[in-house]
Amino acid sequence: MPTIGSSTDERSGRASDSHGAGRLLGRIARLTLVLCTGAALLLALGFVWFVSVLPAEQVTITRNADGIVALTGGASRIVDALELLAAKRGQRLLISGANRSTNAGEMLRLHPEFESIVRCCVDFDRSLNTLGNAVETRKWAKGRKIRSLIVVTSGYHMPRAMAEIAHQLPDVTLIAFPVFSEKLRSEPWWSNAATARLIVLEYLKFIFTHVRMQVNSGADARD
Repeated sequence: MPTIGSSTDERSGRASDSHGAGRLLGRIARLTLVLCTGAALLLALGFVWFVSVLPAEQVTITRNADGIVALTGGASRIVDALELLAAKRGQRLLISGANRSTNAGEMLRLHPEFESIVRCCVDFDRSLNTLGNAVETRKWAKGRKIRSLIVVTSGYHMPRAMAEIAHQLPDVTLIAFPVFSEKLRSEPWWSNAATARLIVLEYLKFIFTHVRMQVNSGADARD
């Protein structure tokens, strides 16, 4: 038959265990809060940096390259790339990420003024995303022995595009040629909710791209 003393000791032990568990949960909660706050602060600071390095205006190309790659997503990117090719800033153009209806015939219909260069010097690939653009660009550049490359894409997309292509072609010199829509030319990105969402989403994709490349590099090193 249990004594009163032993029953009291058991209750005291359980209370002590409960109090200890409560302290542990409290520490975990505080640590979680600190980590979440730190992560949010890093994300915010990273976003400020990302916005600060986004191209703010179209550049003037002052040097020639072996090739030009235009990452599709806006009609002006292709036109600008064709103009660069016509100005002999590159010897050959890859239009990367073209849909199935985009081919030499369609290009000639839309841009007959570029007929001679489209017929001789324009290639296409059907990649579906920025990583695919970079992989296809690597194949094309290596096949053409290209050592310098002008990259044509939208200003907000340029950091991620350059990171992906540089990862695939570390020995090729890349020259950025950012393109801007009329909306981005006429108003700050933060003044329009849709544009702001686009920039934030691109920032998150940029982070994911770098994390993926770091993980893959670590896996390659272990292999």
